Amino acid sequence: MNGINNNVPADTGPLQGLRRWSVGLGLLAAATLVASFWMIFFYAPTEREMGIVQRIFYVHVPSALVAYLAFGIVALCSLGYLWLRDERLDTVAVCAAELGVIFATIVLLTGPLWGKIAWGAWWVWDARTSLTLLLWFIYVGYFILRSATESPERGKRFAAILGVVGAADIPLIHMSVQWFRTQHPKPVVLKPEGPTAAPEMVQTLLVSMLGFTLLFFSLLLARMVVEKLSRRLDAARVAATLRPGTPLTQGVSV
Repeated sequence: MNGINNNVPADTGPLQGLRRWSVGLGLLAAATLVASFWMIFFYAPTEREMGIVQRIFYVHVPSALVAYLAFGIVALCSLGYLWLRDERLDTVAVCAAELGVIFATIVLLTGPLWGKIAWGAWWVWDARTSLTLLLWFIYVGYFILRSATESPERGKRFAAILGVVGAADIPLIHMSVQWFRTQHPKPVVLKPEGPTAAPEMVQTLLVSMLGFTLLFFSLLLARMVVEKLSRRLDAARVAATLRPGTPLTQGVSV
């Protein structure tokens, strides 16, 4: 392209690969989600006690599991970043954290919709709902910490520490219905002794979980491309500041 330096950065190839994988996974996710929504409304039976509102289960539970997956990735990559100071790990961590907050928000929105019909209240301060809200606040705080200091590197380190510590809330959320008296229903699918739900419900949930997981990885790869390009542009701006007359597009591939 005109005005862009011909010295193409070494990681342009990997970025193109990320784009292709993102699109491919996105198409696969779309097909799987279409199938899952057909199963939700036309294949899975209506739950006897809660009725049609129980179908929120097929969005609520996969969103929660994907949020756990995202925050687990944040914790692992943050731990690696604290040890190796590898910017690539920080990139993955911050992108996964953004998506984790989005999916956790879906959990916190669909839960009250389900709870209003099932419990007669939009929100109850039981162990699982409270710990899930705490998890959401922890990773919102992750982004606040990243920009709370004048030194970007220090902000990344502080956020990485919170990313590692915050993941300890995930097993607490999962086990809370076993350890505490709570209005939240106990698992009927993810049980050590096996699922107790109808086979059609289990199959629908598994397809929905697959669709949400594919969607997460598709969005994660797309977000990583944006983050890498943003960081490259920031680096070009810094270089232009240090060397007046250097075009901002030098070394930036679009």
